[in-house]
Amino acid sequence: MAEEKAVLMYKGRPLMRKDNMVYYGSMADTHIIMLQILETKKVGEEDVASKVSIQLQLTDPAVKSRDRIVKKSEKDGLYTALDLGSIWLERALAGK
Repeated sequence: MAEEKAVLMYKGRPLMRKDNMVYYGSMADTHIIMLQILETKKVGEEDVASKVSIQLQLTDPAVKSRDRIVKKSEKDGLYTALDLGSIWLERALAGK
């Protein structure tokens, strides 16, 4: 039997990870958030993100990749970055 993978959700939107990149939001919407883990530190035996880059991006494939970036910032910690990204995404999708 094929193994089904559950999609991780955060505040009602999909959250996908590929290596050190985390994508938040749906490609069917006008905007998504891209989080890039820049630095990690050891906490016990686990690697924890200590520096994260956040980008609010347009999903329109007709726009050049460098022009897709609407906002960007860097934060300490994945939760802080994801929290800010969720606010940016909500505002962008609401048209504000």
